[in-house]
Amino acid sequence: MNSRIILVTGANGGLGQAIARAFLQESPANFVFLGIHSRREHADKLAQENPGRCSCLVLDVASAESWKQALKEILAGHGRIDVLVNNAGSHEDSLLATMPPESWDRVLATNLDSVFHGCQVVLPTMIGQHGGRIVNVSSLSALLAPAGQANYAAAKAGVVALTQSLAKEVARIGITVNAVCPGFVETETLAHLAGEEKKAAQMRIPMRRFGRPEEVAATIRFLASADASYITGSAIKVDGGIF
Repeated sequence: MNSRIILVTGANGGLGQAIARAFLQESPANFVFLGIHSRREHADKLAQENPGRCSCLVLDVASAESWKQALKEILAGHGRIDVLVNNAGSHEDSLLATMPPESWDRVLATNLDSVFHGCQVVLPTMIGQHGGRIVNVSSLSALLAPAGQANYAAAKAGVVALTQSLAKEVARIGITVNAVCPGFVETETLAHLAGEEKKAAQMRIPMRRFGRPEEVAATIRFLASADASYITGSAIKVDGGIF
């Protein structure tokens, strides 16, 4: 397999780490950039474990200028970018009636604006290459919005719509754009659930278990592969059959 240059945002978290590892395991020729912002301890460790194949890249996903600088660094060292995984995200749950406007703005910026900036900045390079893969991490909340997540659900639903629209725009150029909608996955986010709340969430899942980050990462890696070259504009659920 030819070497590919891959950027994974939100690469310090559990899912981002699993995604990066999936691409590193895919081929010894791949080079993975780990997009990180304020936290980087896990990303630094992964980069140290894979010298010459993995590097941390400081990236504020809500900033268009930060995206431009990040791509400039990638192209300076490798001259191309083959895969973008927009994984960075956050949530600030609250009932809409009491939701601070700042919370709405932050969640939209981190989860939706970030995808817009990332896709827009890599498109000229991918168009010039006549090929590329973009995978946007949405959420089951985009399709089955729960109470208390109006900001997060709206942002992730926007990611799905953006994905579908962009996929149509670039399909003839050899660029695919897909979304993945994870359900309950064993990451740091799920760890914040209390015991009974966690048990209740598990009982909602037909498989009666939470997903593993590696299962979501495998889906993303497939969508970024040559085997998925006829899949674009899709939003694939990885949720144990909830919806």
